[in-house]
Amino acid sequence: MNAKDKKAPPAYDAERSWRLHRRLVRLGQALMLAGAVVALTHWLAHLEAFGAGQPPGWLDLAAGYPTGGALIVFGAVLAGRKRPTSNPRT
Repeated sequence: MNAKDKKAPPAYDAERSWRLHRRLVRLGQALMLAGAVVALTHWLAHLEAFGAGQPPGWLDLAAGYPTGGALIVFGAVLAGRKRPTSNPRT
């Protein structure tokens, strides 16, 4: 196997890296917003804003505050990404 057969690694594309970074940050922000909406809706359901009756127990455990909190935390991880640098090794 000689050196000509080996493929060189693709060159670092700063513009492509920046677009991916911005896309992931916006996705994280959207997830944080969705988590806040889930938690707010759950809180309003406990206040019986949507009619009489509390949400069932399984819904309280599965789709209430834990889901809202998980969406907020996961979105914050994505939204808090470090900016890409011009040097791909750092």
